[in-house]
Amino acid sequence: MRLPLISPSDLTPEQQPLYDDMRKGIASNFNAFVSQREDGALMGPWNPWLHEPAIGKAIWNLTLAMTANAVLPDNVRQIAILVVGARFDAAYELYAHIAVAEAEGMPLERLATLVADLKPTDLSKEESVAYDLSYALCRGGLLPEPIYRLALATFGQKGTNELIYLVGLYSMVSTTLNGFDVPVPEHA
Repeated sequence: MRLPLISPSDLTPEQQPLYDDMRKGIASNFNAFVSQREDGALMGPWNPWLHEPAIGKAIWNLTLAMTANAVLPDNVRQIAILVVGARFDAAYELYAHIAVAEAEGMPLERLATLVADLKPTDLSKEESVAYDLSYALCRGGLLPEPIYRLALATFGQKGTNELIYLVGLYSMVSTTLNGFDVPVPEHA
């Protein structure tokens, strides 16, 4: 890990409000996995965001907006997030969203296939479209027109927009995690 975890007692006045807001949001939205040390220091992407609170606050606000304004079913969202995590090989992202997907009942075989950066054969139509769009965007370049039109037909404009933004957000999260070598917490 390239940035030390910040103990709550060591937070600066600029970091404290972001820490408080992130801790509150984590408790209500991201509680299926370990996200803080025993002393309250935040792990995962939240620690790097605390190191640069002006930038971290903007990313955190985007994360909250993406969560609060979600129209896609959570299984579709998790497929997209896991595709991104697998394409970037982002260990903490995969750890966290495997835990979320498991808590929501996603089968282990499907999770194993997703993290192997492969397309599961048991996806619903909506999950399949989410996989294809997310996979294509993670390759770089223009999203192919047939995939875009299929997403529109499946999710509507708002859902398609959300899916594209979700891939972008979790690409940034993956880059943050990989850039700062954020580890997966030890399993107790």
